[in-house]
Amino acid sequence: MLYTKEKVDKWLQEIIEKTSDHPAWGKVFSRCYTDTLDNTVKILEDGTSFVLTGDIPAMWLRDSTAQLKPYLFLAKEDEKLRATILGLVKRQIRLILKDPYANSFNETDNWNGHHETDHTDLTGWVWERKYEVDSLCYPLQLAYLLWKVTGESAQFDQEFFQALELIVTVWETEQDHAAKSSYRFVRDTDRQEDTLVNDGMGPECAYTGMTWSAFRPSDDACIYPYLVPSNMFAVVVLEYAMEILPAMSNSLDLTLLERIDSLRSSIDAGIMEHGLTKNAAGETVFAFEVDGLGHASIMDDPNVPSLLAAPYLGYCSIDNEIYQATRKTILSPENPYYYEGSHAAGLGSSHTFYRYIWPIALSIQGLTTRDKDEKARILDLLVACDGGTGVMHESFHVDDPSLYSREWFSWANMMFCELVLDYYDMKVEV
Repeated sequence: MLYTKEKVDKWLQEIIEKTSDHPAWGKVFSRCYTDTLDNTVKILEDGTSFVLTGDIPAMWLRDSTAQLKPYLFLAKEDEKLRATILGLVKRQIRLILKDPYANSFNETDNWNGHHETDHTDLTGWVWERKYEVDSLCYPLQLAYLLWKVTGESAQFDQEFFQALELIVTVWETEQDHAAKSSYRFVRDTDRQEDTLVNDGMGPECAYTGMTWSAFRPSDDACIYPYLVPSNMFAVVVLEYAMEILPAMSNSLDLTLLERIDSLRSSIDAGIMEHGLTKNAAGETVFAFEVDGLGHASIMDDPNVPSLLAAPYLGYCSIDNEIYQATRKTILSPENPYYYEGSHAAGLGSSHTFYRYIWPIALSIQGLTTRDKDEKARILDLLVACDGGTGVMHESFHVDDPSLYSREWFSWANMMFCELVLDYYDMKVEV
């Protein structure tokens, strides 16, 4: 059993009572919260957990973490649920050891990947091999939060520290992608967002101290290959690693600890030196992507990590001056993917249709404000724009919420749940 039904039922009843002033929130919360556990999680023979992203039969390292993160509260009290989350961390770590450049994986070594003809180093475990920095951040985040929130530490075994060293090695290598990396990715496609230019090498770039990314969290190719929000996330999880190593390693590897500290400092310095730009008003803001050659983009992506999510990830305070200027900029028409319509306004993406905005980004907008009224407005908006389905979707049209992409998208469901919990001051804090 993935969880103790009596404890989950009691927890849901508590949420229903808390949301009695907003019954529509409670109704959607109950459906979304149980759907992920009941329909996306599978315990494998080795005791690890495989988590489907929803309507695609594969597991993303990013999505699976975000899908189970809101269960950490209940996992403090429910040993079965805690074991399910522990099993996910262990599965993620084993998959990273199989290929740290893959973003999503099959349940078994079966060569049923979504794009078996991609020109890259594929194995039967890989569903898709789009290298994204955040794919390596998320498992470290979940391992750390599981420990800090519930006290569970069984995830910190030999495989974990092997994977941690591999992640550090990959990020060090990708600081100088052109000179040091063997990663290449070409897809035979007319959709340019699904392949890399320069025979799979990606766009030209110069050394910045940040670590290179081929693709965004949307699984679309980077235009400039230093993706600032993903580098922010890397800084945060490297700080987690510096806390984990001395506390949990049986034989502290001082060399690895020094490498982590140096890498973290280098990436952070790179963000502050190369990852800033000016908006139309002349204010200093975080760029979305840069190349170290003088190019920078002013935009944001509705996935996480995003610039909007920087405080949510723990990179900076909500009150940070540069963050606030950035937030104002990306939640405005200066961001080419900010859409306003008759029903809603928010962040869209080149990954989805024109004038479609993402519930994930709306949830992050609510999670990165201190204004309770703003949180409530966004929750009301999300419920009103569910297309009559009672669940969240990947995106919906700002003028007609009955038009949406992806019938079943578990990550969006769980981000809604996280915002509800946040509204009632039930936050995962470390």
